[in-house]
Amino acid sequence: MFIHHVGKVWYRLYWAYITLASLFLVVVYFVQKAIPPFNHFGLPVVTSSVLILCLAQIIYGLSIYWLIYKRSDALATFIGGMLFVLVIVSGLNGSGLTNAALLYIIYWLVVIVFSAMFGVLISAGAIFLPIVFVLSQYNFQIRQPSAASIVLVVGSAVCTFIGYLFWRTRFDDQQTKAVSRLSTMLRSNQQQSEILIQSIADGIIVIDTEGKITLMNTAAGRMTEWPVDEASDVDVRLVVKLHKEHGEELTKSEDPFSLALQQQQHISRIVELMGRVSKKQIVSLVISPILLPKANELAGAVAVIRDVSQEHAIEQQRADFISTAAHEMRTPVAAIEGYLSLALNERVSSVDNRARGYLQKAHASTQHLGKLFQDLLTSSKAEDGRLSSHSVVVEMGAFLQQLTDEFRLVAQKKGLAVEYLIGTANDRDIENDKETANVHMVRPLYYALVDPERIREVMSNLFDNACKYTQQGKISIGITSNEEVIQIYVRDTGSGIPAEDLPHLFQKFYRVDNSATRTIGGTGLGLFICRKIVELYKGRIWVESTLGKGSTFFINLPRLSTQKAVELQHQSTSPATPSTLQ
Repeated sequence: MFIHHVGKVWYRLYWAYITLASLFLVVVYFVQKAIPPFNHFGLPVVTSSVLILCLAQIIYGLSIYWLIYKRSDALATFIGGMLFVLVIVSGLNGSGLTNAALLYIIYWLVVIVFSAMFGVLISAGAIFLPIVFVLSQYNFQIRQPSAASIVLVVGSAVCTFIGYLFWRTRFDDQQTKAVSRLSTMLRSNQQQSEILIQSIADGIIVIDTEGKITLMNTAAGRMTEWPVDEASDVDVRLVVKLHKEHGEELTKSEDPFSLALQQQQHISRIVELMGRVSKKQIVSLVISPILLPKANELAGAVAVIRDVSQEHAIEQQRADFISTAAHEMRTPVAAIEGYLSLALNERVSSVDNRARGYLQKAHASTQHLGKLFQDLLTSSKAEDGRLSSHSVVVEMGAFLQQLTDEFRLVAQKKGLAVEYLIGTANDRDIENDKETANVHMVRPLYYALVDPERIREVMSNLFDNACKYTQQGKISIGITSNEEVIQIYVRDTGSGIPAEDLPHLFQKFYRVDNSATRTIGGTGLGLFICRKIVELYKGRIWVESTLGKGSTFFINLPRLSTQKAVELQHQSTSPATPSTLQ
């Protein structure tokens, strides 16, 4: 567009000038009508046509101008300026090029200076218009021009030049304004982001797809003992040196930064951060991949590091206390259980039936208390990495068959059926199927490197839970696999688990809060211990459940090939057990 743009203050100043000038001419008109002698004191001649144009200018300036101004300040001021030009031309035409036109000429010269802010084209028109007006006044035959006509033409040229010099450095087109506004906004947002990032107490580190640091705040610099400017463009693994929670070094496959970039998933770890000099601290590390919104392409990752050394120390003290207390209390509880067993032994002591009932209840409660202390001790060891495991090669098919036979007696007391399935979840138990009992079937071998006592503990916990929460029906224990993973499952036909409880089920002390759990009781440690044991063998445990239809607990364990199992069996110096490779 031919209209250029300047600062808003100039448009408002021009609006004030033309509005006040028009108002002054209206006042002069009424003064001249009321006191005619005032016409001889140098006041301009204000005709009725000038009055009408002035009133139109004032009405526009006080109302319509501001409506247009909201959309375009330059356009609103330009229209107002054109109306005022009509006022001046009408006034000059009524006064002629005499001394009475002097005020109109002054008005015009000021308008020319302001008109230059709308661009060179408008400014050139401001010179052309007075020349045409002067020629029309002399019928295009100028012989002796008046002083007013000379002032009008020469003044217009001079004021145009002055206006050009004044406004040329103040032009600002719409694109420039938009870019400037965007630049200011971006600069402001960037400053705000930097202030926020630098003020966060947690360490913030941003890396690119190659693992090099692109941003690090001062908190991260303090934690790593690296100056922020030196860490820029350095491999994050050199700056953020990580060990496991208990001091062991992380392998390349366990590096959380590499995992976050490769898997493009959130990674959360509790690790030990080694400073550049000597600082050591336990930190919570959360790494999130940065994905471009539209292309869904990886752009890097952002890591949040929080110092949890104090919380970790408190948790360690609490775990030590629980471990010590559980260990110390197991001895007297075991003694009490032993004495109660002797009291219930008819060969050792003689008690009446009523007393025997009391002793049996006390014996059951003591056993439950002993189990609680054992769970507390095991969970404490699992948390601080002291959970012992004597791994050997185990053929899981035969091992689970043996466990199922043991569990079947417990379930039958509650009227529940137990089945053992080999293969897919829908396969029947071949070994217990009467129709195929006389058919020789080759059972696949499922080898895993685990501690059989620990796996027995896991399966016992899962089976006990299935028995507790299943009132009728059956419990299925099954095994299947592919070349890399063995999958074990325990399925029941019980009450099921609400969907909102599933994500928290393997947390420490977490229990589903409903009438069944409150009636049955429990500590919320069993599944937590199961998870910790399964993770010892780089496995995974999870649950799928439908409320009212039952639950299925799955365990995935790494599978050994037959060749690898034989090699490990030969290398092992452990004595053979019924559950090891046969």
